[in-house]
Amino acid sequence: MNISYFLSKRVRTANPGSFSATIHKVAVATIAIGLSAAIASFLIMQGFQTGVKEKMYSFTHHLLITKFTMNNAVAEQPFDYRIDLYQHPEKFPFIKHVQEYSHKAGLIKADNEVLGIVFKGVGKSFDRNSFRENLTEGKFISFPDSGYSKEIVISRIIANKIRAKVGDYIIIHFFQNPPRYRKLKIAGIYETNLSDYFDSKVILGDLRLVQQLNNWKPYEAGGLEVQINLTHYSDFQLWKTEMANYSIAIHERIIDNPEEKNKFIKTISAIWNYKFDHDRAALDEAQRQIGESMDYDLNIETVRDKFIQVFEWLDLVKRQVRILLAIILIVICVNMISVILILVMERIPMVGLLKAMGAQNKLIRSIFIYNGMNLIVKGLLYGNTIGIGFCFLQDRFHWIKLNPHDYYMSYVPIEWSWFTILTLNLIVFTVVSVVLFIPARFISRIQPVQAIKFD
Repeated sequence: MNISYFLSKRVRTANPGSFSATIHKVAVATIAIGLSAAIASFLIMQGFQTGVKEKMYSFTHHLLITKFTMNNAVAEQPFDYRIDLYQHPEKFPFIKHVQEYSHKAGLIKADNEVLGIVFKGVGKSFDRNSFRENLTEGKFISFPDSGYSKEIVISRIIANKIRAKVGDYIIIHFFQNPPRYRKLKIAGIYETNLSDYFDSKVILGDLRLVQQLNNWKPYEAGGLEVQINLTHYSDFQLWKTEMANYSIAIHERIIDNPEEKNKFIKTISAIWNYKFDHDRAALDEAQRQIGESMDYDLNIETVRDKFIQVFEWLDLVKRQVRILLAIILIVICVNMISVILILVMERIPMVGLLKAMGAQNKLIRSIFIYNGMNLIVKGLLYGNTIGIGFCFLQDRFHWIKLNPHDYYMSYVPIEWSWFTILTLNLIVFTVVSVVLFIPARFISRIQPVQAIKFD
């Protein structure tokens, strides 16, 4: 029989209404609340990241290929998009879809105001399946066999500003010399909630209309959007490639730079600040492989680089959640140290009696460690129940709403990741279990004679 476990069980079950029993409940509640908050925070954070990224990728895909130019105009320089990437995407196993597009600036004249817009021309190759979840009303553009489609898809924000609905006709004036205008029919209304980047200004239409207005050839466009299969690359493969590139960059920027001072400290700082991100590494690797097959007059960039503000905001959310986890762990650890010290102080006569009978410090420490481990396990069970239950209800009923113009989402999203839940449980269990040994070492300082007389 394990004497330490037997005595810890007797200590737990004795005097259920005592002060130590109350302390037990406080310790379990602290662990449960901390773990449930961590689970909810991480699943919500991952839901935000996935939801915003999917909205972004559904509208503009992962990589953008354009003609290299030095100006910052809305309209791109035309090029023949029938490159090898477009005609033979099967040569690149990580590519899921390629589609052509082009932008043209214009304005809509409403009753009382003039609204500036960006007309995004798309072709028949446009990925409607990815965009379908953004289409809230009506249908997508119908492309005729000849000529160009006179249908457009506008955003909910633009529709509200010009007081238009599906089936209405609007006149769009395009910026060029001489100015031209077209009367187009609203076929559908979309909503991505990314108002700063799409909803407040972008209208979807036929690419052939842009080609006609700009006197382009039928096979010319402003750019190509490339959708990548992010799961094609393994984490180890990406990490190995990125570490090699990162080490070269450190050498060129710090170690091999004769003007650089405090090279050792800056090198350690650069290594410490490195963070691996699968999606970012996959996009960078795909960008590199595609770039090697293109002509030098074409430019390729990732959506992360083009809309860096959105992804920096998502990284900031991730950083804040990690800080929250650190605070939760500190609170739980401090509370567990206090609980074990209180239990030891309350059981000092018992400790003195056991020492007088020849019990070693290791055996007595094990009694309180078993007691603490029991509290941790109970706290984990309750914490998982509360955290997973809350996330399930939020995912099912969307009780907590958000302002979509500020958070890009109309409700708090949840992304289920059992790996994340298991990892959080493992972190809490490991850290708190290690912390239990700190107050338990106080037992070695207790003298048997003084402990027996302690009251």
